[in-house]
Amino acid sequence: MNFFEAIQSGFRNYVGFSGRAQRSAFWYWVLFAVIAAIVAGFLDNMVFGEGEGPIGTIVSLALFLPGLAVSIRRLHDIDRTGWWVLLSFTVIGIIVLIIFNCTKGTPGPNRFGPDPLGGM
Repeated sequence: MNFFEAIQSGFRNYVGFSGRAQRSAFWYWVLFAVIAAIVAGFLDNMVFGEGEGPIGTIVSLALFLPGLAVSIRRLHDIDRTGWWVLLSFTVIGIIVLIIFNCTKGTPGPNRFGPDPLGGM
């Protein structure tokens, strides 16, 4: 999956919490969200001056649900439930989630659906 396919997939499945997402879909989505946040912050700074502005807030709200959905689908790819995303509220949990998101997905189908890479 390339960068633009990952973004399309993220917005197309913005409330689709079932199924699986491959590593590239997740990491390209993260890259897109970081770039969007930087651009929004730059625009807020130019238009509204220092501090949090409405553009950054709107971008954050627009990317929250798709980001949550792709994170949960990524956890499904390694055969873990979406509840593991709650670890992000702890410092050690963030490290664990980064490791999970770098882990190769379960080959073949698992309880959350078929392999997004099409492997058997």
